[in-house]
Amino acid sequence: MKETIKIPEGVEVEISDENIKIKGKLGEVEKKFYHPKLVIKKENEEIILESKEDTKKVLAILGTWKAHLKNMFKGVTEGFEYRMKITYVHFPMDVKVEGNRVVIRNFLGQKSPRYAKILDGVEVKISGSDVILKGIDRERVGQTAGNIERATRLLKRRDRRKFSDGIYIVSKGEKNE
Repeated sequence: MKETIKIPEGVEVEISDENIKIKGKLGEVEKKFYHPKLVIKKENEEIILESKEDTKKVLAILGTWKAHLKNMFKGVTEGFEYRMKITYVHFPMDVKVEGNRVVIRNFLGQKSPRYAKILDGVEVKISGSDVILKGIDRERVGQTAGNIERATRLLKRRDRRKFSDGIYIVSKGEKNE
């Protein structure tokens, strides 16, 4: 089985062993790709993914790698943006960015603040009740959004229909500039 991915204009690709480094106008993303039955190589302006056998598992990994590479290309050319919404019914939350973490104070009236880690390469901006996350690595932006959402997870004793307080992902995808 063989898959080819065309390299977009203005994007440089470096392949060394299992590491692939992709550079574009917005920055650089690096990822390790390894599987004993798959080979990645660059020829002309294309990346070629080849498998030594055509089993379902190997073909699934081949498709996953293709999706990862396309996300890396999109990230270095356009970037990714996740939007989140701060919602509260009972107690107004105070959400701020301090260094490499988001600090959430007064969540459901709690005295101690809650924290969510911001991964490297992700920019978090809070304006009013909106939280905007931007970056070139889709995995890092998505994981940071997940960290923020998890920090405001409710206890098991509360009904989510009544206590709708939290920070929730509203949209995810490409940057809108």
